Amino acid sequence: MFLSLNERKMRILEALINDYISTGEPVGSRTIAKKYDIGISSATIRNELSDLEEMGFILQPHASSGRIPSDKGYRLYVDTLMQDRYRDLTDDETVYLKEVILNNINHIEYLMKETAKAISILTNYTTIVSQPELKKISIKHIQLMPMDANSIVLVIITMNKLVRNSTVSVHESPNSESLGEISIFLTELLQGKDTEDIIKIDIAEVKEQKKAYANILESVIKAIVDILTKEEDIEVYTSGVNNILTFPEFSDIEKAKTIFKTFEEKEILITLLDKKNTDSIQVVIGSENNLEQMKDCSIIRTNYKLGNQSIGTIGIIGPTRMDYYHVSSILNGIVKNINSVLYAINIDEFKAR
Repeated sequence: MFLSLNERKMRILEALINDYISTGEPVGSRTIAKKYDIGISSATIRNELSDLEEMGFILQPHASSGRIPSDKGYRLYVDTLMQDRYRDLTDDETVYLKEVILNNINHIEYLMKETAKAISILTNYTTIVSQPELKKISIKHIQLMPMDANSIVLVIITMNKLVRNSTVSVHESPNSESLGEISIFLTELLQGKDTEDIIKIDIAEVKEQKKAYANILESVIKAIVDILTKEEDIEVYTSGVNNILTFPEFSDIEKAKTIFKTFEEKEILITLLDKKNTDSIQVVIGSENNLEQMKDCSIIRTNYKLGNQSIGTIGIIGPTRMDYYHVSSILNGIVKNINSVLYAINIDEFKAR
């Protein structure tokens, strides 16, 4: 698709995109001639810009204005001109990121929240980070205890040492001895099983084994599934949402409201992260977004890993005029730091945190 562009056109397009990313103002031939050492006249640049416009790589917003990149132009810039080149993080950036990671490594939730915050500070864009998907949660132990005449307390201990409890309503609460017997039965039945396994259990067959407690067993198993499902639900953390307001592209109130509403919808954020089994940095530009409300934005995202397993995704969102080179470098650097720290610790220990 880009074979028809010669080196001169490529240099002019790169200069135009770099200038527009920096200033947000349409770029004319004079600006390129003065600011960038391309070695040709303003008139020649003007002719090349006309060709680039005809080819769809740049646009002219108004007849009297300069040009701005199109989504097609940005795509060429990312795929061909950047060529997966990332600058090294500065010493200050490296120290800052390592402090964020090491200070929060014992608290997964804090780690991901602080990572999102750190990236938004370093890039001035909006960051979204998905909580690690460590593994499916499975049962280690079930304990039932009496609460009152119509309620019992359900305590679940999982294989990765999570302890969760819930109150289950019953028609008539059995005594402590009976609840102890049911606890042993359920522990033997469910130990090592995750949500999918438990859902597949034939409840009628279970009730048949313990007819005296049939109704209680059905209510308790349903409560267990509800608890595990909630625990396995992916959390998404955002930071720097207000950064979007600093860009003139979103000065329109209605457009800004649409973007803010998007960041409030968890399912939309998960869609934007669109985790795939890849180690590369992915760039989704403007109209390439499936979501209509994100057509004016670009998303740069990649996965972070525990050992060889991708366990979560980090995404950075900004206008299509975002600094792709700078953001990709920051994202590449922080993921390398996270991966190296997680790799250095005991994987089973991390999963238990």
